[in-house]
Amino acid sequence: MPRKTKQDDNGKRLTTQQSVNQAVKNICDIMRRSNCAGAMQYVPELSWILFLRILDEQETKEAEEYEAVGQIFTFSLESPYRWHDWAAPPDEEYCRQHRFDHNVQGWQRFKLTGQGELNQFKTWINGKLLPHLKKLKKQKNATTRQKVISEVMSSVERVRIDTDRNLLEILDKVHELSLDTVDETHIFPLSQVYEGLLLKMGEKGNDGGQFFTPREIIRVMVQVLDPKIGETVYDPACGTGGFLAQAFEYMAGKDEQGNLYTNIKSPKDIEVLKQWTFYGREKDDIVYPIALANLVLHRIDAPHLWHGNTLTDEAIYTGLFENAPAVYDVILTNPPFGGKESREVKKRFGTGATQVLFLKHALNHLNENAGQCGIVLDEGLLFRTNEKEFVNTKRLLLNECEVWCIVSLPGGVFTAAGAGVKTNLVFFTKGQPTDKIWYYDLSHLKIGKRNPLTVEQFADFLKRLPLRQDSDYSWTIDFTERKRQVKAQAEPFKKEAEAKKKSADKKREQLKKLKAAKTRNSKKIETLTIDLKQLDKEVRELNTKAQDIENAIYDLKAVNPNAKDETDTRTPAELLDFLEEKGKEVAEILARLK
Repeated sequence: MPRKTKQDDNGKRLTTQQSVNQAVKNICDIMRRSNCAGAMQYVPELSWILFLRILDEQETKEAEEYEAVGQIFTFSLESPYRWHDWAAPPDEEYCRQHRFDHNVQGWQRFKLTGQGELNQFKTWINGKLLPHLKKLKKQKNATTRQKVISEVMSSVERVRIDTDRNLLEILDKVHELSLDTVDETHIFPLSQVYEGLLLKMGEKGNDGGQFFTPREIIRVMVQVLDPKIGETVYDPACGTGGFLAQAFEYMAGKDEQGNLYTNIKSPKDIEVLKQWTFYGREKDDIVYPIALANLVLHRIDAPHLWHGNTLTDEAIYTGLFENAPAVYDVILTNPPFGGKESREVKKRFGTGATQVLFLKHALNHLNENAGQCGIVLDEGLLFRTNEKEFVNTKRLLLNECEVWCIVSLPGGVFTAAGAGVKTNLVFFTKGQPTDKIWYYDLSHLKIGKRNPLTVEQFADFLKRLPLRQDSDYSWTIDFTERKRQVKAQAEPFKKEAEAKKKSADKKREQLKKLKAAKTRNSKKIETLTIDLKQLDKEVRELNTKAQDIENAIYDLKAVNPNAKDETDTRTPAELLDFLEEKGKEVAEILARLK
């Protein structure tokens, strides 16, 4: 075991949320003055630094546990590449006296900086440390952790911090963010602090909103699906890993004091939860390693993330996704809004609309035996019935799955993340067709940056959900009955179209014979041709009318039948009289004030 020194004391204990937030803010302030001006620059940089810090601390604790039972623990990183060696603050006096003791904390850092020269440190990190960490996954018999380390570092080309002095100050402050110094019994754990950093990425103007779902939305969706230990959870567009991290906390269980693992019944439960439960895919090179770091900070030892384009199956790295199941018990996802894939994808799937393609992907990867899905969809996908693939995908969804709940979210939920689209939460279970859909309307809420959506605003929804109770904001659609009605409405047009088609077929046969006759009757041929074109046109129009009627059932937009009509019915003359009267009132008030 490494030798303990006085520097192993990780600093003062952080016992309030404010103290933890301030500690993180101090780190970010240094980064902002050190060539990382915005959140999209300093969050990725802090991610890998914080990841290596927590990883080393976790493995140190594991080594102590192994030593206590007489076993040898093998660290994922060898000397001098452990945080303990190159990043942790050294006891300089001891290091000077024992220069060859590689067990002492910070020995490699002291070797590079102890003589007062601060130009070797970043050079060693960029030239030695980063290349070593990146190639770990390629070594023979690489462990899952070593693969995770390489992938977390995959987008780090060099240290972004401008000077060695600033970097060392950052490392010292990150070292203080220890699992020992952050009092998790009274405040949020360190993982929640990291969530706050990801929120900064998701703010408008930081270009990270496309990867971030408001945590209130995530918590509600996880609670609604209620995943259990033993079930697999998958997010095909995982972004920073919010759905998977929240699902882990929910499945592990927490008491009112914040203690984790209250749902754990046996050591096997912990192993299953940490090793074989969470799977995801992410395309973006910068966000993918952030997701890995986020999941590890949430205590998920084996985050099975696939790096590449989910929709085209073009992979960048699949080493953490080996032996992943073909289908999943629970899918939680918020696919990108309004995106478009390439022409090749459109040719292959019939559309390039990303949300349609992700919905199809979810349908294909959901366990047929009552697999559950919660997905965020923009309103356009729900109500559009004028595009073939939109209709076909929703038809497939309703035929193969029971869509049992749609929540209409208020406008502005994603505005802070740079997306102003109207959105809905759609929940469904695979295995049987949709019979009834229960809707809940939150669109009346006024949401913005200063008054964000809160979990408390879902309280009535969560209370009514188990029994699908109707109210001023909730109602039920009998989809089976609606299909029956639509079929009855479309049937007359289909019958008329069929009759006209038969008539057209007869005329087509007559025309064929007239054209084949030795003596051509040009006038009759011309008349018959005109009649045939008119019949064909009428058949197409009738079939289109029938199709439009049938397609209308796939408009799933939430329209609250209980909403009060607030339309102003006053005539122009009445409005002018009202304005004139108000004008007189204002004039009287001004006269009194004078």
